[in-house]
Order: sequence, then C-alpha cells, then structure tokens
Amino acid sequence: MPGVISDVQPVADAPANSDAPSHVAQQATRTRTYTRRRTASFALDVSILAALLAASSAPTPLYPLYQDQWGLSALAVTVVFSAYALALLLALLTTGALSDHLGRRPVLAGALLMAAASMVLLASADGAVSLTIARGLQGAATGAATSAAGAALLDLENPRHPGRSALANSVSPVAGMATGVLVSTLLVSFAPAPTVTVYVLLAALFLAQAIAATFATETAHRHAGALRSLRPRVGVPPPARRTLLAAGAAVGTVWALGGFYSSLGPALVRLVAPDAPQATRGMVFFTLSATAALTVWALRRRPPYATAIGGCLSVLPAAALTLSGLHGAGLPAVYGGAVLAGIAFGAVSQGALRMLLASLDERDRAATLAAYYILSYLSMSLPAVAAGAATQHYGLGTASHAYTITVALLALAALAALTASRRTAAQPEADRSP
Repeated sequence: MPGVISDVQPVADAPANSDAPSHVAQQATRTRTYTRRRTASFALDVSILAALLAASSAPTPLYPLYQDQWGLSALAVTVVFSAYALALLLALLTTGALSDHLGRRPVLAGALLMAAASMVLLASADGAVSLTIARGLQGAATGAATSAAGAALLDLENPRHPGRSALANSVSPVAGMATGVLVSTLLVSFAPAPTVTVYVLLAALFLAQAIAATFATETAHRHAGALRSLRPRVGVPPPARRTLLAAGAAVGTVWALGGFYSSLGPALVRLVAPDAPQATRGMVFFTLSATAALTVWALRRRPPYATAIGGCLSVLPAAALTLSGLHGAGLPAVYGGAVLAGIAFGAVSQGALRMLLASLDERDRAATLAAYYILSYLSMSLPAVAAGAATQHYGLGTASHAYTITVALLALAALAALTASRRTAAQPEADRSP
C-alpha cells in the first residue's frame, strides 16, 4: 500500500525441501507480530486523541475557581479559552501536513512532550496572563498532534473493519472531552489543590504516551518538503472540497454551540441556579460531550448525509431549551439543552467526517484533517470570544439569547446547504453533464 511502511519483509519462495514448513511458520509468526503491533499502535493513537481532548476540556470546571481566586471576568475566561483554540489553529496551519513528510512517530512524540510541558505551566499558573500562555502552548501541542494521530488512524485502517478509523476519529475527541470534564469535576470536589492535581496527572500521561509513540508502527514514508509544508496554508484535495463546502456550515454550527457550553456553560448554570452545587457547573459540558460520544457510536452505521441533517435539526430544540432555562424552566432545561446539543454535535461531526474522508488518498489525510479542525476550532473560539465580550457589556443573559438565536439560524442555513448537496449528489451523472 503506497505511503505505508510494512514491518513485514517479503519472504522468498520456500525451497522444496524439509525446511519449507519452518519458513511458513516463521512467516506466520512475523505476520501475527506485525498485526499485534498495528493493533497496539491503533489503540495508542486513539488514546492520544482522547487524552489531548481531555486536557482541552479539563479547565472547564476550574474556570469558576479561577474567577473567584483571581477575579476574572467572563471576557477574560473566553480569552483564555480561545488562546488554546487559536494556537491550535496556527499549529494546524503550519504543522498539519508535517507528519506526511517526517513520519507520524516523531511529530507525535514531540507534540506530546510539548503537551506535558503545557500541563506543568497550567499547574503553576497564578493569573490570567500565565494561564493564557499555558493554554496557548497546549493548543500548539494539540494542533501538532491531532492531524498526525488522526492520519495515523486512517493509515492503520483494517480492511476487515472498514470505517473503524473514521469512527475512531469521530468518537475519540468527544469521549476525551467528556472524560476530561468528569475527572476534573471530581477532583474539584474531592482532591486537594484541584487546579494542580489534574494537570500533574495529565503531564504524566503525556510523557508515557510520548515514550510509547517512539515504539509505535510508522505508517508514513519520510520524503522531502518538510520545511515547505510549514508555510501556512489550507490544502483540501478536490474530491473533498465539495463535501467540506456542503457540510461546513453544519460543522461550524455545532462547534460554535460546543464552544458556548465549554467556555460559558458553568457561568450559565450559576446564573440559572445560583444555589446549585459546584459540580453542576462543570458537568453541563460533560453532559454535552458524553452525549456526543454516545451519539457518534449509535449512528456509526447510519447514512452520513442523513446523520448530519438530523444533527442540524437537533440544534433548534437545543437552543429553545437553553433559552427556556433563562425564563423560569431552570437547570433541567439547561441540561436538556446540553443533551440535545451533544446529539447535534455527535451526529454532525460523525456524518461530516465520514463524508469528508470517504474518497481521500493517503497523501492527503493529514492535511485534510487539519482543514477540518481549522474550521471546527475557528467556529468554537471566535464566537466564544464574541460572547464573552457581549457578556462583559450586556450581561450573560442577553449574550446567551443572542448566541443561541444565531446558532439556530446557522443550523437552518446548514440544513439548506446539506439538503441541496444531497439532491445534487442523488442526480444521475447524465443529468448533471452539460
């Protein structure tokens, strides 16, 4: 298979003598070893994606603590949140295709060491500035690793289980986000120094993964052009462009909704139910991300276009429930909105990625995944910063109304784009020819 390095060298035809059975046995043993190494590498790449996204969501339950300790405003919280996303975007723009040239292993190992360093900085942060710098470094590390790990999963696709790699690319991030929020929330409630403990644990995990990555199966040939690949650009091959255009509005909609719950969700819970336990603030984003992970798994065999369209439809009641929480329905409505937002996030993410990756050549995998994540994190970060600024000037209630109504309108636009694209794809080729 082009672009994939095999650990099994071809064995010459066995001589017609008594040694033939031993040659066959050796080949069988080497094949089993190779298969086990690829399976272990696949599991490692899944764990890397999950751990990176767990670390990205771990600060969510801590934001109220930072606000109380350091007097941070809602705008400061969203700036800290967006420093991560914008640094990740810059890393994707510059290093998104680097692993196609250097190989997956060195890029992953270096990025994981950088992620461990960012956890140390987060553990020692003492104010908004140091927190922002640490989150920026974390975003850069995550951006460098995300496309490499995602492309490695596609490289390791097992022909006996088609679609498993795309499923792993969809479910690992949201499962990781859910795990990060849950563990961080539990540490806030039960561990000493929760703003330190969670980052120390994550730093140890990243160091272990960096070491393991050096022993993983390499799936990409080294070739020239590594320095050239660092020039910022977004490269989407022609087969994927139409799909990205069709699904782009849907992806932007659900990631914008996720950004709202991740950055301002705890503050919204405090506004709606000021007497609720501390844990309920962080758990609102856990609800969204856990539901998203379950949705990805449940819809893994459904048609991707229908899945993405259903996800967009779920945005509308999610927005309505969230707003009703501000008008007397209380905490159950906010959590109900988070559940529906999670369904929307999981359905759209899974459907869009499956459509996008369906016709990709191996050489284009890392760069295309980078383009997808650039769109996703722009959609998550920029609206969140705008919401933080609006909260600063007009209050969280007004900002929440504006945000959710805007997201609902985006969902309607995304529905129109997906429906039109589906109709075009369903037309016979002869009808579309001039």
